[in-house]
Amino acid sequence: MSAADKTVARMLATLAAGTLFGFGLSYSTMIRPEVVLGFLRFQDFGLMLVMGGAVMVVMLAYKLAPRLLTRPLLDDHFHVHPSTWNRDTAMGSALFGLGWGLCGVCPGPAIAGLGAGNWNLVWALVGIALGALVQGLRARAPR
Repeated sequence: MSAADKTVARMLATLAAGTLFGFGLSYSTMIRPEVVLGFLRFQDFGLMLVMGGAVMVVMLAYKLAPRLLTRPLLDDHFHVHPSTWNRDTAMGSALFGLGWGLCGVCPGPAIAGLGAGNWNLVWALVGIALGALVQGLRARAPR
């Protein structure tokens, strides 16, 4: 398979995964901020099942795929994604959680919600983009 074929295959796989993800968010009603806020207020536990199911599928895929396949379908090797916790990670997590709790929106469902015609989510996406921009500028600043 040539490099151009691999690129096209990766792009199609990314498109398919994003479409499936957006459909799942829409089908589970996670694109509706009032449903998410009901979940965060412990009034509706349906999203807990959705999120728990998603976490289980991803955990199984990350644990089983390297054991069942000699290499990934669209890459040369499996990648390790180490995480490090520091002050910036804790602060970013707290700000993300605060924003999620205040408006019931996170980036994936907000974009999927736009696709469903909920144009009020534009404001949340503007806030998310501004927060990412500020963080990027802060990370680049000399210390």
